[in-house]
Amino acid sequence: MALNLMLKVHPVVLFQIVDAYERRNVDAYRVIGTLLGTVEKGVVEATNCFCVPHKEHEDIVEAELIYAKDLYDMNQQVNKQEVIVGWWATGHTVTSHSSVIHEYYSRECSNPVHMTLDTTLKGGHLGLQAFVNVTVGVPGGKTGSHFTPIPVEVASYEPEVISLRLCQKTIALSQKCVEPTDDLERIVEAADKLKGLIDNVLAYVEDVIIGKREPDNEIGRTLLDMVHSVPKMSSEQFQNMFNSNVKDLLMVLSLAQLIHTQLQLNEQLTFLTTI
Repeated sequence: MALNLMLKVHPVVLFQIVDAYERRNVDAYRVIGTLLGTVEKGVVEATNCFCVPHKEHEDIVEAELIYAKDLYDMNQQVNKQEVIVGWWATGHTVTSHSSVIHEYYSRECSNPVHMTLDTTLKGGHLGLQAFVNVTVGVPGGKTGSHFTPIPVEVASYEPEVISLRLCQKTIALSQKCVEPTDDLERIVEAADKLKGLIDNVLAYVEDVIIGKREPDNEIGRTLLDMVHSVPKMSSEQFQNMFNSNVKDLLMVLSLAQLIHTQLQLNEQLTFLTTI
C-alpha cells in the first residue's frame, strides 16, 4: 500500500525548510522536521512543516520529541485539518540515522513519508526526493527495511503562484524587494504573458509548415484540443464580453476603495469621540 503513495509539496514547505537550514546551529550539518498535511486516495499533500531540534552522533540520535509534540499540538489548535504525514531532512539522500527517526514517525502516523531536500544546490537546483520505508525479508525469518523512492512533485495554490511570481521579479533587481500589484496590473501582465505564448505557438507552427522544424504529433494534438476549447464567437462578441468583465472588476475595486475609506473615517471619528 505504501508503494502506491505520491507526495505533493507546496512551496511554503520548501521555503520553511530552506529557512530552517539557514538558521541551523554552526555544528549542525543538516536539519530535520515534521511534515504536516493531508492524505487522500494515496496522495500525500504536504502543506506545512516545522523544524525539530536534534543532534546526530556517530551511533545515536538525540531529538527534542517533547518540543515536536508541543508544536504539533499548537498547530492543531490553528488548523485541525493538518496532521502528521511524515518528516523531512536536508541533504541529497537518506543516512544511517534515518531509520531511527523514521521509526518515531511510524508511531505518529500510518505510512509516514520521508522527504529530502538538497539545500547545497548540487547540480544548480534543489534536489527533491521522497521515500517510504518498506519491510523486506523472508517470512518466518529475518526481516529488515529499506527506503524506496516514490513520486514527488510541487503543487501550488493560486495565492502561492502569485507569491512565486513576485519572488521571480526580484531576480533582476538590486534591492530584492517588490510591492504587490493590484488586479489591473496583474491583468496586464497576464495579457502580455498570453501574447508571448501565442507568439511562440505561431512561430512553432510556421517553422513546421516551412519544414524548418520536425512536426510533433503530441504538440499538434494539444494545439488542436486548445483550438476546440475556445468558444465560437465573433470579435464583437468577445469585445463586449471582455468589456463587461472589466466593468465588473472596476466596480468591485471602486466598492472596495469606498469601504476602505469608510472604515478609515469611522476609525477617526471613534478616536475623536474618545478624546
